[in-house]
Amino acid sequence: MIANDVAVLEGRTEGWIAALQLAALSSQGRDDVARFIADFARDDRCIVDNPVEEALQRQPESVRSFLQQTSILERLSGALCDAVTSQGSGRTMLEALERANLFVVPLDNRRQSYRYHHLFADVLHARLLDEQPARVPDLHRRASAWFERNGEPSEAIRHALVAEVFAEWRT
Repeated sequence: MIANDVAVLEGRTEGWIAALQLAALSSQGRDDVARFIADFARDDRCIVDNPVEEALQRQPESVRSFLQQTSILERLSGALCDAVTSQGSGRTMLEALERANLFVVPLDNRRQSYRYHHLFADVLHARLLDEQPARVPDLHRRASAWFERNGEPSEAIRHALVAEVFAEWRT
């Protein structure tokens, strides 16, 4: 592998060592390593599905449900997670996920805003679409309403478009 290939892999995996190791192992014996890395950088979930699935299976159902439901969000806060999940433990859950080192990245020093590791979010969202596709529009509807109430019209519109609730969103 050349330095550029390593940089591409590091960017896609955000330095997640297990994914880097799996990608390196998967690239061995390939005639076109650069092509494999380019494909992986685009959307090769098979490298991370097993480690993520193992991590998820070790979690209680309440945590797995929270993770799947909030996978529709690009950034997470306690209040937003509460609105999307209809629960009251969003902040506590995010703090617990961070303490458990479960693919949560804080976005500020006060730990008010988070996001999921990109590969983890991709797997969670795919699971949500596979297992509960009928729920997805309602989750986006809730997110849209929260963003509208909290003065973030672009995010409100984005979620409203996914939920196809155009008439409900007010200007």
